[in-house]
Amino acid sequence: MRPVYTIEPLGKIHDRAAFACGVEQLDHYIKVIASQDMRRRLAITYVMHRPESPTVIGYYSLSAYAIQTTELPDDLRRRVKYEHVPAAMLGRLALDRNYHGQRLGALLLVDALKRAVQTEVAVMAVVVDAIDDRARQFYEMYGFERLADHPNRLFITAKTIEQLIAG
Repeated sequence: MRPVYTIEPLGKIHDRAAFACGVEQLDHYIKVIASQDMRRRLAITYVMHRPESPTVIGYYSLSAYAIQTTELPDDLRRRVKYEHVPAAMLGRLALDRNYHGQRLGALLLVDALKRAVQTEVAVMAVVVDAIDDRARQFYEMYGFERLADHPNRLFITAKTIEQLIAG
């Protein structure tokens, strides 16, 4: 059985021109900035599309990040003996408005979390800057917690991700 959706790194074959999620900053990123960030090795953007069509219906970007230990909750801070801990930054996550309400945002998020904790590079957590309260609530629903001093900067530990993926 063919998958209903494919998620893969952004490439020249992917059609981003019609993408519209309703947030201009996110629309502009996929249409203009994402490929530049990939060429510069600043972030990797993964796109969701149907196998039979190159039209992008959703995307997210991942890049390297470091969390200052002082920003972590006390229980985690006590276990870490470093000034910074490695993390992956979920820089953006967006879904074309024609696909809202189909739980595809959750599918993109889980794919991003799986890729972030793969063993090629050690990360203790995944960090995201929620664009607004609605986005923050979406991430919190999946176990993300707020970092100190940043009301919309959230994180989820690799251990929590592994538990989430395991079901």
